[in-house]
Amino acid sequence: MREIVLDTETTGLDPRDGHRLVEIGCVELENHIATGESFHVYINPDRDMPTAAFNVHGLSEKFLSDKPRFAEIAEGFLAFIGESPLVIHNASFDMAFLNAELARLKHPELPMTRAVDTIGMARRKFPGAQANLDALCRRFGIDNSNRVKHGALLDAELLAEVYLELIGGRQPGLSLSLTPGPTVAVAETKRIRREPRPYAPSAEELAAHDAFLEGVESPIWRQ
Repeated sequence: MREIVLDTETTGLDPRDGHRLVEIGCVELENHIATGESFHVYINPDRDMPTAAFNVHGLSEKFLSDKPRFAEIAEGFLAFIGESPLVIHNASFDMAFLNAELARLKHPELPMTRAVDTIGMARRKFPGAQANLDALCRRFGIDNSNRVKHGALLDAELLAEVYLELIGGRQPGLSLSLTPGPTVAVAETKRIRREPRPYAPSAEELAAHDAFLEGVESPIWRQ
């Protein structure tokens, strides 16, 4: 089963306000395992970069000025994701921006039914707990120390690990890998020979038993 873990960075919160995509990062999974294949691109949004957005991802207007526009990368992006499900944290946000960009090119929108929303999965699994990516990395012990700023490809890589934990976690003991694991040496323990323990009653025990039977009327032991 092929899935694409996807993340984006933008100039703001809502494409209806004129905000645009500035970065897309994708990681390919096969049967919930990263294949090493990825798609990553910075995008010139043809507009200014608000300070609030710059503080989140650190992508400046100057940095993006010589990057390709969405129209130039759209076909490559669509070819990479194919028809695969899209694993996204807060899917409605990213899908809205992707579809706004596709609409500008008069391209069919990506249906929301393709999206697997990990924030919804996290909230169902841990009701009342924080469900942002950093909080989930802490919960699952995933190293996100390189995440000083938001970055689409890094966030997609982290989300791939979070997604694996949300659907059941790593179970190395159930690995179907053909590569043999390390050999574990088992120390041989020398057995000590002991004589069998005797269970026959002693003379004292037999005498005590006979004395006991003298006080019992018609004991079955003497019949």
